[in-house]
Amino acid sequence: MAGLIKSVFLILIVLMLGVDHTFSSSSPAIKATYWPSWDSNFTTMDIETSFFTHIHYAFLMPDNITYRLVVSGTEGLLLANFTSTLLHKDHKVKTMLSLGGAGGDSTVFARMASNASSRQFFISSTIEIARKYGFHGLDLDWEYPATPTEMYDLGQLLNEWRVALKQEAHTTCQSPLLLSAAVYFSPEFFLDKIFRSYPIDSIKKNLDWVNAMTYDYHGGWNTSSTGAHAALFDINSKLSTSYGLQSWTKAGLSRNMLVMGLPLYGRTWKLKNHQTHGVGAPAIAVGPGDQGQLSFSQVVDFNKQQHARVVFDVATVSTYSYAGDIWIGYDGPLSTTLKIGYAKAHGLRGYFFWAVNGDMDWKISKQASKAWGG
Repeated sequence: MAGLIKSVFLILIVLMLGVDHTFSSSSPAIKATYWPSWDSNFTTMDIETSFFTHIHYAFLMPDNITYRLVVSGTEGLLLANFTSTLLHKDHKVKTMLSLGGAGGDSTVFARMASNASSRQFFISSTIEIARKYGFHGLDLDWEYPATPTEMYDLGQLLNEWRVALKQEAHTTCQSPLLLSAAVYFSPEFFLDKIFRSYPIDSIKKNLDWVNAMTYDYHGGWNTSSTGAHAALFDINSKLSTSYGLQSWTKAGLSRNMLVMGLPLYGRTWKLKNHQTHGVGAPAIAVGPGDQGQLSFSQVVDFNKQQHARVVFDVATVSTYSYAGDIWIGYDGPLSTTLKIGYAKAHGLRGYFFWAVNGDMDWKISKQASKAWGG
C-alpha cells in the first residue's frame, strides 16, 4: 500500500509538470454524459442528474436522401420524455441532442456536408427538432470525416450552422442553441492510410466546445496483446489521452474549449499465458462481452464473481483486473480521479462519459464530480 501511495504522489507531480498555472476560465465547467436511447433497461428517469451539467441524447441521424432529421412517433416520445424528465429532476442541467455516433453512417454526413443546399436542409431541421423538443443544444458526432475534402466540408458546415443558430436566436428572441462536437482523440491522424486533420479555425470560431474521444486506443481489433484502452500516458506510442489533449491545444484549440472523454466500460482479452498479465501482455482473443467490451458495472460484477485481482497500473494511469485467462482494462475510481486532476491542472473545460448506463451505483460518476468540484 505504501508503494502505491508513493506512486500516486509521483503521478500527481507529473500531472502538474508543464502546466500554465496562470490559466483561468470564466466559462462554467462541463460534466457531461451520453445516454444511449436504445437501452430500454436504463431510462431517462434512472439518470442521477446531480452529477452532470450536460446530458446528451444519443443519437439521431439525418435522412440519407433529404438530409433532414426525421423523427418517428416513437422517437418523438423518447425525445420529449428525455428533456421533460431531466429538467423536472434538475432545472439546471442542459440537454444536448447528439447526431451520428459510431453506429451512424458517416457517408451520409459526408454527402450532406459536400453541398450548400443539403447543408442548409440539415441545419434547419436540427434547429427545428432541437427547439420542438426543448433541447438546449446540438452535438455533432461524425465518426469520422474520411478525407481532407470531408474535413474542409466539416468546416463549411460549422460556419453555416453557427450563422443559422445566431439568426434563429435573434428572430425568436431566445438564447442561441449550444453547438458542440465529438471528435477523434487527436486533431491530426491517419485512418485507413489516409491522413486528415480537423478544421481548427472553424472549430474555434463556431463551436462552444469539443468532446475529445480519448479512449478506444486498444480493443478487439488487436487480439495479440492487452492494452489500456484509455491510457493517460503511454511511453511507447502516441496512443494516450495526454498526447491527444496536448495535440489539440498545440493545434491552436483553447483549453477552455476542450472536454476530456472518459469511458464507463472496459475492453477484454483472453491471455495467452495467465501467469503473464500486465498491460501489453500477450493475448490470443477477445474476452467476454460484446466484441470484447463490458460496461463498468459488468466489470465490477465479473471481479466479484470471479474473485479477480484488481491492479492499478501506474505507468498508464489505468486499472485492470484478471481472473484465470481473462483480462480487462478499464478506469476505476483512482484512475478516474487522477485523470480529472490532469484535466483540471491543464485548464481543460471539463469531462464527459460514454455512456451513463455503464456505471455501477454511480460509483465513477459521483467520484468524478467530487474530484472536479464546483
